[in-house]
Amino acid sequence: MTVVKVENMVKRYPMGGREFTALKKINLEFEKGEFCGIIGPSGSGKTTLLNIIGSLDVPSEGSTIVLGKRIESLSHKEAARLRSKYLGFIFQTYNLLPVYTVFENVEFPLLLLKLSAEERKKKVFDALKWVHLLDKVDSRPAQLSGGESQRVSVARAIVKRPELVLADEPTANLDAENSYNILEMMVKLNKELKTTFIFATHDEKVIRYLRRKILLIDGKVAKDEVVNPAPHKRGWVN
Repeated sequence: MTVVKVENMVKRYPMGGREFTALKKINLEFEKGEFCGIIGPSGSGKTTLLNIIGSLDVPSEGSTIVLGKRIESLSHKEAARLRSKYLGFIFQTYNLLPVYTVFENVEFPLLLLKLSAEERKKKVFDALKWVHLLDKVDSRPAQLSGGESQRVSVARAIVKRPELVLADEPTANLDAENSYNILEMMVKLNKELKTTFIFATHDEKVIRYLRRKILLIDGKVAKDEVVNPAPHKRGWVN
């Protein structure tokens, strides 16, 4: 099943009275259950491509079809509905709400769905169990370590069991040990839930876990290869 299809996609931005072309004729397909990454140096267009796939932006030319929806044709309301129901996002800055508990932060995406309080509670506890944080359910972000905060953001991303998770430099603010813990956990979730993961990263720790690497250079796909990852198993560290 094709989850994402990008066809002849171009993205331009106005810059100082001129136009800057961030993405140039991108053609890609992503299948259900992939664990893949868009890699390349800063400024290569990784985040721009991820944002368009996530319906946070639209292409200037070409088309991007996500779960059967053509991104450039969606209204703001339709794009928001796609994100709230089918997509999960993980950012390098965690984006946790500081006044909310861990439970409330993970529950937040579910408030947009028509679920009972009991259904929401079960989904939140399942997600926190997946990321080994049941003991932090009543904690607030200020009481968490960096690794714990990112695990909460992962739980929030997968609590509704989305079809697609988009992760933008998810290990950028973590040390090596916590990075490996997070990555091992996402590999496990990918296998258990069959969720498609697409990363935007230039972190070698992430790259070694990928099963497919798409190299962007100056807004173009320079290489697209399926690989055999060789991760190092690590224990859980807070």
